[in-house]
Amino acid sequence: MKKYLIIIFLFLGSHYSNAQIKILFDASKAETAGNADWVIDSDLFNLGFGTGPAVVGGGNESNPQRYPTPLQSTVTSTTTESYWKGGISAWGIDCVKKGYQVETLPYDGVISYGNTSNPQDLSNYKIFVVDEPNILFTASEKTAIVNFVKFGGSLFIISDHTVSDRNNDGWDSPAIWNNLFSTNSVQQNPFGITFDLANFSGSSTNITSNINDSLVHGPYGNATQVLWSSGTSITINPSDNASVKASVYKTGASNTGNTNILVAYSYYGLGKVVAVGDSSPFDDGSGDSNDQLYDGYITDAAGNHQKLIMNATVWLATINSLPVELLSFNVNQINNYIELQWQTATEIDTKQFNIQYSENGIDYTTKGNMISKGSGSTYYFQIGSNILKNTNNYFRLEVVDKNGSKNYSKTVLINLKEENGISFSPNPTNGMIHLNNSTINQIKIVDISGKFILEKVVNNNFVDLGNLLKGFYTLYMYNNNKLIQVNKIIIN
Repeated sequence: MKKYLIIIFLFLGSHYSNAQIKILFDASKAETAGNADWVIDSDLFNLGFGTGPAVVGGGNESNPQRYPTPLQSTVTSTTTESYWKGGISAWGIDCVKKGYQVETLPYDGVISYGNTSNPQDLSNYKIFVVDEPNILFTASEKTAIVNFVKFGGSLFIISDHTVSDRNNDGWDSPAIWNNLFSTNSVQQNPFGITFDLANFSGSSTNITSNINDSLVHGPYGNATQVLWSSGTSITINPSDNASVKASVYKTGASNTGNTNILVAYSYYGLGKVVAVGDSSPFDDGSGDSNDQLYDGYITDAAGNHQKLIMNATVWLATINSLPVELLSFNVNQINNYIELQWQTATEIDTKQFNIQYSENGIDYTTKGNMISKGSGSTYYFQIGSNILKNTNNYFRLEVVDKNGSKNYSKTVLINLKEENGISFSPNPTNGMIHLNNSTINQIKIVDISGKFILEKVVNNNFVDLGNLLKGFYTLYMYNNNKLIQVNKIIIN
């Protein structure tokens, strides 16, 4: 049975502009318990942590509010981190200086995704920062966080050493993160990252050899070392997530392996994650006067922590970029095959394009590849339509650089429908076509760039396409504004 495809919508890497980037710092998971103060600002110090969640009036730990004070609109290029009172206020101030907006999810805040009644729903933010959680994520929270990333959000994952339970509830941050990775309802180990149950200290200059790593070679400079003060390491699992990579390794470890990693990152769905095995680099030495805090952000590692953290923040805030600039990427069915068309403006050190297909938008398989032809090229790739088994089908391009790094195009979600048996002739044509079906009363023509360039009413099954330039086009056929069928057409 013949099929045809209707493009339903396009997932873009992100729907945020730089001016709208909002970062949410979590404080709902006992991030201020014990000798920790992982918040950007707090006006009250009245929380207590006995054996679990916060108790108002139960102690003198930081109780951060949603918006830092003084207002972030008053921050200037010379504002110091002491402008706000929080253990990670220096990071927060740097984010505002970059042009981002920052907020805190308070101790009683709700972690949700897609809940329009929650003013701090994750869908309102580009980056979600969770610095050393000490309370387990609930099932619904884990689903929300993973889906937030899947559909374009960025997650900054910060852990600490094993046996670092600050609120005495039996859980510490490495185990809490691993629980989210392994037991969420969306996908097991979606990010390809697992925290080791370890506790060690020491410095490392064992940086990845990947010169295109944006975390260690970013806009804030080259990060050349780190200092762990009782932290843990990471094991990455490319079999769970092929995009996962390491930025920094422990001293003496192979800087191409999957173990003994201090900093890692990956893509998942349309989003990104960064994972760090120690909370000490984020500590700016200020905050709750009842805690003993240390300046890991600037003083430790000769200022390299600030470079690494802000490079990572900018990478998470940036729309997914390609090693090529795509002018268009379209998917259509022509008779009994699927045709992917894309056109590039620039290709710099691009090796090839892998054509990838998924039935669920998560697990992709490569159906073929095309070698780069250089900037300004047009590509056509065809596969049999019989590979499509579900109603919803996803296509994307995996763009591979000559150095082996990979990135991804937007994802096109398409809906498989039965073809209505409509044909037209001649094809190729000099401009006039005849349709064999009288229900079609309107057509549109789309060029290779994906732009609608012609719209015509059908009269007595005939359509005059006018003086179109020679080339390949896509013909969309409608009945009373309802798209019925899509076909390829060639103009001689």
